[in-house]
Amino acid sequence: MTVATFEPAPLEAAPAIQRRKRLLLVAYNFPPVGGAGVQRPVKWAKYLGSFGWDVTVLTTLNPSVPVRDESLLADLPPDIEIIRARTWEPDYKVKQNLIAAESTARKGIVRRLKETARGVAKRCVKLALQPDPQVLWNYHAIQAGTAALRDRQHDAILVTAPAYSSFYIGAALKRRFGLPLILDYRDEWDLSGKYLENAQRDWISRVVQSRMQQQLLRTADAVVATTRRSTEALAEKLSHLKHGAASHCIYNGYDAEDFENAIPDSAASHNGCDVLKPERGTFRLVYTGTLWNLTDIEPLVRGIEHLDNARPDLSRRLELVCVGRKTVEQSAVLNRINNTSARLVSIDYCEHSTVLQWLRSASGVCLLLSDVPGAERVVPAKLFEYLAVRKDMLAISPAGETADIVNQFFPQGHFTPGQVSAISDWLQHHISAADLPTHESSVDETALREFSRESQTERLAEILNSLVTQH
Repeated sequence: MTVATFEPAPLEAAPAIQRRKRLLLVAYNFPPVGGAGVQRPVKWAKYLGSFGWDVTVLTTLNPSVPVRDESLLADLPPDIEIIRARTWEPDYKVKQNLIAAESTARKGIVRRLKETARGVAKRCVKLALQPDPQVLWNYHAIQAGTAALRDRQHDAILVTAPAYSSFYIGAALKRRFGLPLILDYRDEWDLSGKYLENAQRDWISRVVQSRMQQQLLRTADAVVATTRRSTEALAEKLSHLKHGAASHCIYNGYDAEDFENAIPDSAASHNGCDVLKPERGTFRLVYTGTLWNLTDIEPLVRGIEHLDNARPDLSRRLELVCVGRKTVEQSAVLNRINNTSARLVSIDYCEHSTVLQWLRSASGVCLLLSDVPGAERVVPAKLFEYLAVRKDMLAISPAGETADIVNQFFPQGHFTPGQVSAISDWLQHHISAADLPTHESSVDETALREFSRESQTERLAEILNSLVTQH
């Protein structure tokens, strides 16, 4: 009798299931907070999941900020964990009043003495709140971050700034849990101290904050900046400190999905911001973002004034749309447009989705960067959305990284701030062609994709994976 036996084939080793990693992302500015600085952490939270990283966001419960944008909440993945810690800061308007200096001219002696005393008190408070008033968030944020890291396994910590006081949150959590720490500079600390509104520019603050930055850089396992030249500047600081942390460039980029619902030819109204198609024969030039000392609109206004003197028939066909906050000084410069034949549309703030509709409705877009020390290392975040909207760009900036990127895509539209006549000529040429059929400008699509938020987030995931492997 023959007995058949069954010999099972050798089992192949099943592929190991790779555990998803988790990042603690510390961001003072996060939806429903609005503004350009919010986009960076939001897009990371949106896209990191595609590259194996889940995200826990640690942010503020009651942020002291000038603008809010509820529409940004829709960009967040449904499974994201958001922890909100209370800050001891006062309301933004109260904080602005505290920071603002008051004039003591032409007032009685008693009143002047009282205001002088209040001024001394304000300066003392400012000196105590180093490096910024958001340091009043740190106590509760460290508590909340500690609880989050104890409750669930995380693999790395990333802190994005400003506010630079948030770097101390990351440093404290790293000491307690030993996780790799990345410090993300949305703006260079040194440049912010020179140009940001309400920055503390006294010599004591400069010395204190310089030492703070050195101390914090020593705690980092890696640092990230938004331009290559800023990355090089940080690398020099790390080298001077003899600290081996690597520095990396991750641009802000654009999100292609943001433009899918921004319809250029239909009217839309959101929060009182009406977006209409420009009238036939009108050249609509759109600027979006804050107007302040680092984005001085003076060169553009002078170019429009020059055009108005030479060709008022063309000037009256120009519509300049400025969407965003403006300092008092910049508002005064901008209002000079009302003395020309051109039309000015000035909007203080709109939700980001509406800003994109303004861009889609534009005949051309305008980028501004002041010619000041350090500007060669700055790349405004809006540049990448301007590229993605594929409209002719008028870029007024000094030589530097912004100019390098603009010249890669729109070399005929870049001018330095002093080239007023050339700016006027660019406007004249484009206004004259406003009656022609509109079309998207051709751009190098392969080069443009490199600046997408998804591509830039993939770069971040690679840095995170490398740090976890080394740790």
